[in-house]
Amino acid sequence: MIVNIALLLLVALGLIYLSGVIYAASFADRMIFPYVPSSYVDSPGTFKIEAGDGTVITAAYLEAPSSQHLILYSHGNGVDIGMLRHYLEVFQAAGISVLAYDYPGYGTSSGKASEAGTYSAADAVYTYATQTLNFSPEQITLYGRSLGSGPSCWLAERYPINRMILDGAFSSTFRVMTGIKVLPWDKFDNLKRLRATITCPTLVIHGIDDTTVPISHAKQNWAALQGEKHKLWVEGAGHQNLIQIAGPIYWDTVLPFIKEVHSIKQ
Repeated sequence: MIVNIALLLLVALGLIYLSGVIYAASFADRMIFPYVPSSYVDSPGTFKIEAGDGTVITAAYLEAPSSQHLILYSHGNGVDIGMLRHYLEVFQAAGISVLAYDYPGYGTSSGKASEAGTYSAADAVYTYATQTLNFSPEQITLYGRSLGSGPSCWLAERYPINRMILDGAFSSTFRVMTGIKVLPWDKFDNLKRLRATITCPTLVIHGIDDTTVPISHAKQNWAALQGEKHKLWVEGAGHQNLIQIAGPIYWDTVLPFIKEVHSIKQ
């Protein structure tokens, strides 16, 4: 009798786990990539880049004259580049050029949002930065905001860069919901990449009171980093208001960090 009950419990747990796997496989993208109506139309301030998967990506390049530094900016899942322009212009005014782009299905980019599509878009934008804009890896800082930490870590794992900023970054998307890894696969597994191969100087920015991506994710990412690392954890800041709460300390931390240069080992 006891054996039968134990067997039934195991079967029930197995079915629950299987249901979770199926649910994650079927609906994860809908949760990770909510529908965001485009805030802009194509104009002289935007241009197109074709990604390797055939998707046509919309991008914006804010050039700072004579700049020796470029931010490759990957945004969060609830915005597009039109909503960010005023923010990116602050970097431009500080003498830092910015290359920002929209993922498939965002803004006026074609295609449908997905993890693979996001990586393909980021790959095309990095190629554009190095081959068309002619920035060297020593001049490029990856800035990954929230969801954008995923493609930023993906790029940092594959290509030489000067440094990286992770702002409101998760350790992985599934861990945001579960706290720990419970499935055999994950999406945007930043923690795995940070532990394995990413050694560039990295600045971790996070709001201590963030309830969307808890500070525990920042602590995990921070602990995983093997190279030079810096942090800005802001008391009283959540996921959306960190810059406002941090005030000048945000810019006093971020701008000098970007303008530093280190020697990249090829």
